[in-house]
Amino acid sequence: MLENALTYRNISYGKKIAVKSLISAGLIALAVVLPQLVHLALGQPGGVQWLPMYLPVLIGGCLLGSKWGLAVGVLSPLVSFVITSAAGSAMPAAARLPFMMAELAVFAAVSGLFTKKISCNALWAFPAVISAQIAGRAAFMGLIALTQSISPFTPATIWGQIQTGFIGLAVQAVLVPGIIILLRKLMIKDGAND
Repeated sequence: MLENALTYRNISYGKKIAVKSLISAGLIALAVVLPQLVHLALGQPGGVQWLPMYLPVLIGGCLLGSKWGLAVGVLSPLVSFVITSAAGSAMPAAARLPFMMAELAVFAAVSGLFTKKISCNALWAFPAVISAQIAGRAAFMGLIALTQSISPFTPATIWGQIQTGFIGLAVQAVLVPGIIILLRKLMIKDGAND
């Protein structure tokens, strides 16, 4: 969606890269800060229930497309882990980090597949987000099932966490498309037809 808006405005390749880099960095920063705020307000169970890191990753996929969104998805938990480890309380935990990186990569890649359709009709953000959520959670559960002999997690434990996170997923299935619809309107306010 962003690519089309930048192309319409005849933005040079170098400036496109700069804009996408800045937006990606902002989304990664938001993915680090939001979980901290939720944990401060609601404790650790709040993070499992509301899944705050997923929000900027889904926005990144819908807005930036699969490639840039994938970078946001992979880097968000990694950057959060590095920063929070340095502060003394790793989030996500080291054992969970590779699973979360894979899950969020799938979230971003799948939602990013819809970016051209979203450019034409912002309502495509709804199936983009829901498809990404299903694929990401399935990938997470599949990875746990494949690695349960060496992982500290079991499919039953993760299924319980997935059930707890349904509320957060439901809220994001409405909130993210709403944000994308608003962003699309702002990007095409000059009459651009993305």
